[in-house]
Amino acid sequence: MALKSTIYKANLQIADIDHGYYADHALTLARHPSETDERMMARLVALALQAHRLQADCQGDGTLAFGAGLSDPDEPDVWLRDYTGRTRLWVEVGQPEDKPIAKACSRSDAVLLYTYGHAAEVWWRGIEHKLARLDKLQVWRIPTETAQELAALAERSMQLQATLQEGLLMLGNGARQVHVEPVRWK
Repeated sequence: MALKSTIYKANLQIADIDHGYYADHALTLARHPSETDERMMARLVALALQAHRLQADCQGDGTLAFGAGLSDPDEPDVWLRDYTGRTRLWVEVGQPEDKPIAKACSRSDAVLLYTYGHAAEVWWRGIEHKLARLDKLQVWRIPTETAQELAALAERSMQLQATLQEGLLMLGNGARQVHVEPVRWK
């Protein structure tokens, strides 16, 4: 018998001072049985960091949502689609192979990859030259300690506040706050 995904709910209040974007997002995260709290929270961070693009790229007339992620390798972890169905932004989390990333670049206007964890540097050294030719791709690193702190925020029902200012994301639940400063690798 296959294990089912665990459903997490998050009410995320975003105040993106850098981009003048202020909104509340009621989110449902389906956590795959093999997904860790770190990865799930990295997906949520990626959405928070890119939420301003809903207004910037789609003038508010689009959909920003979690994709199937680990359940379907042909879908992103987070995507932004405009009202025509065109994929404006494809976001992956983790340490994927180069071929799925190249395929994502052919399907979307922009692709962002957020990597985290102890093995991220080793993965990057092995794949950097393969991803160098992908003009639509940006690669960001969430520091390992930060990813571990984010995992501590994971609850089945979350009330989170995200404030972005000067490239720094402060994500908190009232009792705890995590400072996320992704490092751009590409």
